[in-house]
Amino acid sequence: MNHSPSRPARLVLSAALAIAVAGCALAPAKIKHPALRDDVPLAGLQVPTRAGWPAADWWRAYHDPQLDTLMALALKQSPSLAEAHSRVQTAEQSVRLAAAQAGLSINGSAQVTRQRLSEHGMIPPQFLGFTWYNQADLGVQLQYDFDWWGKKRAAIDAALDQAHAAEAQRSAAALTIENAVADTYFGWLADQARLELARKAVATQQQLLQIARLRVKQGVDEPDTVQQSASNLAAAQQMQVAIDSSAQIRKVALAALLGVAPADLPDLQPRALPAINGALPANARLDLIARRPDIAASRWQVEAALRQTDQARAQFFPDISISAMAGLSSTNQGAPAMFGGGSSGDLMNVFSPSSRVFSLAPAIHLPIFEGGRLKAAYGVSRAQLDAAVAQYNAVVTDAARDVATQALGAEQIAARRKQQARQVQAEQQLVDSAQARVRQGVRDARASLAATAQWLQQKDTAINLHAQALTTDLALIKALGGGYHMPAPADSTSAPTTSPSGAHTP
Repeated sequence: MNHSPSRPARLVLSAALAIAVAGCALAPAKIKHPALRDDVPLAGLQVPTRAGWPAADWWRAYHDPQLDTLMALALKQSPSLAEAHSRVQTAEQSVRLAAAQAGLSINGSAQVTRQRLSEHGMIPPQFLGFTWYNQADLGVQLQYDFDWWGKKRAAIDAALDQAHAAEAQRSAAALTIENAVADTYFGWLADQARLELARKAVATQQQLLQIARLRVKQGVDEPDTVQQSASNLAAAQQMQVAIDSSAQIRKVALAALLGVAPADLPDLQPRALPAINGALPANARLDLIARRPDIAASRWQVEAALRQTDQARAQFFPDISISAMAGLSSTNQGAPAMFGGGSSGDLMNVFSPSSRVFSLAPAIHLPIFEGGRLKAAYGVSRAQLDAAVAQYNAVVTDAARDVATQALGAEQIAARRKQQARQVQAEQQLVDSAQARVRQGVRDARASLAATAQWLQQKDTAINLHAQALTTDLALIKALGGGYHMPAPADSTSAPTTSPSGAHTP
């Protein structure tokens, strides 16, 4: 017996193959991976260098237990960090959804139908011998799509890359929160140190005012000296109020960053501002790409966009699938017991071997005429890839600018602090000389108090510069990635390549 395909079947198969080949011919060429730079433009930047990169727990280098406590609270309950974590979870679920759609699907079904035939239908009931009938169906359906062109694989890879990008964005959000907490806390410490100086300045101006009043009363000085001293006292008191208000506002901001009420903040005590080591790692130009979470996120977005172009390209090729069904089906006339009839056994015929039904249906779906939809969708994916590459280049450039700005700013503030330290030391010597003359009875206390007031102002400026240096140091740590390092993914299809510097690059 000859089981070769019939002539009509051969014609249909040949036509399908011809259309498939034609569709493949119209498909655009596969896009190569876009060229992405492996370093940042920092060549020629003359700044101090240090041995290593910031650690993941970089704040511990400041040796402040209060800061450690605040960071633990921030990483545990910050609202912004919780929002970033939810985005990561959403991306992970998208990966699971894409993977589930690519596999074999099996569905079961059970259905019982009670139906009346129309007496004016195509087949009148009088020819069938019944008006009502029952239909019972039990079955299992299987569906599998062959991913010969990689369309579903590309969708899975794109979702996986988006999940990597979301994780990098979560790390960037965590770094932003950590940086803001440390900066606000150090600002509060600076306010506390300045507040102590402000109290001393107010006390100094009060003493000068008392001396001025006494000298005017004795007719030694003009009354204007009292007004001048009162004005200086009011200015010092105003400064004290402003610094105290700043400290209170910083505590409110700190509570908001931690997601707690100001009353629930840990008991913070004033302490000296920590020392600073603002410098760049020697290999910052080469390794910064793997250290910045925003660059990592942008790279994964490029990878996701590239996979989406593969998915759009695969739409030009035919989809081949196979579906199968196995089950039981029975049609009986009359009314079963559940509907008030007396023939309850008729419906049970569905379980008899003779009620078995099977089907197997291979299928091919060919995109013949789509009105330009496939080309338009592919064009959109190409445009999105170009935008992702442009965004990546912009992020790398911004990162270089950020690092250079903070490094140079730290160096300039360090130079200003050295000059300010000399100024404070000179003012201290003037205070010592004035106090010595007062002890010797050569001068009254006015010169000593005036020198003290000047010394307090210079000391306040020095604390301000120290706070600015800490802010710049924190900004430099953030610009260097704050201890982040792009992990190498387990999936080789989306894995970053390794640059000569050792940094992982998608």
